Amino acid sequence: MSELDPDELLPSERMRTQALEGEVTQIHRGHQYADEGDTFAIDGTTFEVTEVRDRTLGELTDEDARAEGMEDLEAYERLLERAHENFEWNDDSEVVLHRFERQ
Repeated sequence: MSELDPDELLPSERMRTQALEGEVTQIHRGHQYADEGDTFAIDGTTFEVTEVRDRTLGELTDEDARAEGMEDLEAYERLLERAHENFEWNDDSEVVLHRFERQ
């Protein structure tokens, strides 16, 4: 277990704010940035990473998108296209789920 820099796991101020507000409880990234049991703090509030596992974009659901602070999967896809140059949604693309909880 280790203490993470929250900016590494949650790369935008929007996501860090939404995590504090309870609106973001997970993030999918292209690589693994944490292990289960790792912790990070945002403005004095500690969070613990409770689940890390490999998935594909095709496995993501509207529920996953809402857990990442988006309205639905379509909005999530549009966000990824804006955030990542040359991004193209491919259902077979591998991503890593990082789920966390406020402690």
